[in-house]
Amino acid sequence: MAAAAGTGDRAEEEYDYLFKVVLIGDSGVGKSNLLSRFARDEFSLETRSTIGVEFATKTVRVDDKLVKAQIWDTAGQERYRAITSAYYRGAVGALVVYDVTRRITFENAERWLSELRDHTDANIVVMLVGNKADLRHLRAVPAEDARAFAEAHGTFSMETSALEATNVEGAFTEVLAQIYRVVSRNALDIGDDPAAPPRGRAIDVSAKDDAVTPVNDSGCCSS
Repeated sequence: MAAAAGTGDRAEEEYDYLFKVVLIGDSGVGKSNLLSRFARDEFSLETRSTIGVEFATKTVRVDDKLVKAQIWDTAGQERYRAITSAYYRGAVGALVVYDVTRRITFENAERWLSELRDHTDANIVVMLVGNKADLRHLRAVPAEDARAFAEAHGTFSMETSALEATNVEGAFTEVLAQIYRVVSRNALDIGDDPAAPPRGRAIDVSAKDDAVTPVNDSGCCSS
C-alpha cells in the first residue's frame, strides 16, 4: 500500500489504487467546477479559464479498497486545440462533459469521445456528463438524447449540477468503481507514483468478458 499527500489540507493518506481520470469537453461546460466540487466541495461563479493542465486528487472507498483518483482538467486548453497525447497518457477513466443548455456542446461530445479513444484504449471507462442541470428552464438537450448517445457509444451517462452539487460525487465515484471492477476482474494493478503515471504499470481496460458494461435504462447512471 502506498502513501501520498491528500488534496489541500488533508493529512497524509493511504490508498490501494491510483487511477488517472481526465475531464474533456468544450470550453465553458463546467469541467473545472465539477473538479473543484468533487475534490474540495467548492464552486466558483468566475468563468475565467486557466491556461495549462490542472489536476486534483481525492480518495474514495470502493468496496473494501481505498481508491485515489488523480483527476486532470484541460483548464481552457480546448479553446486552442492544444490538448496533446501526454494529457491522455495513462488515463483509465474519462468524463466527457457537455452543457445541457448548449446543444452544440452535446453534439461536440462525439468528437471529444473520438479523440479520447484515439489516444487511449477503446474500452476506457467513460461517463457522459450533462452539466448545469440546475438550469432547467434553459435546457436544450433532452435526457433521452444523452441516454441514446451513451447506449450507442458504450458509455455511462449522468446529469450533474456543479452549482447545486447534484450527482457530482456520484459521477466520479461511479467511474472509479467501474475502473476498479475492471482491475479486479482482470487481476491487474497500476503504478502508484502520482507524479509520473506513465511510468507505472498501466491498467489494461481491454474488453475481456465484457468488463465494462454500457449504460442501459435500468442502470444506475441513466439521467
